[in-house]
Amino acid sequence: MQPEESQTPQTRCGFVALIGAPNAGKSTLLNSLVGAKVSIVSRKVQTTRQLVCGIVIEGASQIIFVDTPGIFQPKRRLDRAMVTTAWGGAGDADVIGLLVDSRKGLDESADALLARLGEIRRPKILILNKIDVLQRDKLLALAAGLNERAEFAHTFMISALTGDGVDDLRRSLAGMMPESPWLYPEDQITDAPLRMLAAEITREKMFERLHDELPYQSTVETDSWEERPDGSVRIEQTVFVERESQRKIVLGEKGQTIKAIGQAARRDIAEAAETPVHLFLHVKVRENWSEDPARYREMGLDFPRG
Repeated sequence: MQPEESQTPQTRCGFVALIGAPNAGKSTLLNSLVGAKVSIVSRKVQTTRQLVCGIVIEGASQIIFVDTPGIFQPKRRLDRAMVTTAWGGAGDADVIGLLVDSRKGLDESADALLARLGEIRRPKILILNKIDVLQRDKLLALAAGLNERAEFAHTFMISALTGDGVDDLRRSLAGMMPESPWLYPEDQITDAPLRMLAAEITREKMFERLHDELPYQSTVETDSWEERPDGSVRIEQTVFVERESQRKIVLGEKGQTIKAIGQAARRDIAEAAETPVHLFLHVKVRENWSEDPARYREMGLDFPRG
């Protein structure tokens, strides 16, 4: 008698694009789903600039979440590049998750997103975020109103900040993934190179420290990443701003601001890299960097012509 062959579960794998208006909470949700920082979080709008992937294992499913830049009405070249990237990420996904800030409800930004979503032939889910700040009857009314505007396969009510409802969201999405081999190793949580993630972490700390004092066009580049014999890493980064007045803001009096930014960034980079980090920051003026095609390529964005 032949022994029965062991039945291995069919693996699933797919992409979920998280889209929404700036500050809807996409980056916070992505980090909560993954269980680690893979995308920067800031109160400053439009901090996410490129597609950042967070990779999650749920049962036999590998879910690749794509945190897209916030979708808004573009005014500058950089704005147009970010919005184009966001919609491109949505069109390529297996499932689109529309994240709506419950406090803002069906405002102008959500209305514009719903109008555009109808053009994309992909399964869609509605994710109402920040539910801890709204009464249940108002949440249910908001969910009903949004479902009248677009065809959503499921509606989830969550708090990305506290984690409420996030496990249910993850499990449901695992079942929506197509049958496929996994695309990444089981222990990989992001497709972002550490050099890029380190630069994004420093940019996050810069915005946290300076808030509205610094335009969001400021950027950070990792110049060198040197692994030392003792297992630590020596990192040099440059903060680029567009004017000398902005450089003085980032440096602060007697260099205290850049020192504080560096200390905060070093802690998070060390956690992401799982090794001690020695971080050295420089601040330089690069006029009109947001008009330089090379900078867009480094950020993974297409350079909009005209």
